[in-house]
Amino acid sequence: MQLNFAAREVTIKLVYYGPALSGKTTNLRALHGLTATESRGRLMTLETRDDRTLFFDMLPLVFETPLGLSLRVKVFTVPGQVIHGSTRRLVLQGADGVAFIADSQLTETENNAASFLDLRANMKDLGVRLRETPLIIQFNKRDLGSIRSDTEIADLARRGREPVFKASAVRGDGVLESFFGLLSLTWSKLDSEHQLARTLGIEASAFLPMAAQQLGYTGNVQTLLSTCVGGSLDFPRSEPRP
Repeated sequence: MQLNFAAREVTIKLVYYGPALSGKTTNLRALHGLTATESRGRLMTLETRDDRTLFFDMLPLVFETPLGLSLRVKVFTVPGQVIHGSTRRLVLQGADGVAFIADSQLTETENNAASFLDLRANMKDLGVRLRETPLIIQFNKRDLGSIRSDTEIADLARRGREPVFKASAVRGDGVLESFFGLLSLTWSKLDSEHQLARTLGIEASAFLPMAAQQLGYTGNVQTLLSTCVGGSLDFPRSEPRP
């Protein structure tokens, strides 16, 4: 998190990580389409001709706090291809929270596992322990055939404490749920470390409804979070399993 009291700005960095073609960029595009125009910035994407991220994507979202501070949430994706390891590490640097976007297809099981180990290794290289970073897992592509069953995902979710969401980003399903799940978990940790209720004038219980309202979501954000199929949205938690 970056605090700039002179500019009255607070910036939170979220990173969507995962194997190639798991749907990280699709998540950002859907999130861009689901949020209010006055609270979102321009979606920056840089892709090759086969729809693979070359460097990173970034979507800025902006809220105003009760004390008039500008709260910016920058959501990044990393390139999933193996050859872009140094870029992933660079984008991951300074992340306040991470969403691991797994591909639900059974054929991608090994790629999911390899990418998760890559995430853990990159965090270690950056001097950060993964268990000390807010992390949610999204099983994307639920609209395809030959995917892990709901029962399998529920079983996996029970084995760890990280929040697990199901999604079809191409349809927009599960995108807001995953985003607010990660934002809630990240805010919980930052609030405990920096006493944001006192610094920014936002009580933890009021933050998520305020963010949802300014993003244009008119439903109950707690109902969104209740779609989480396992794990805990509270910090601290134990080391998750790959």
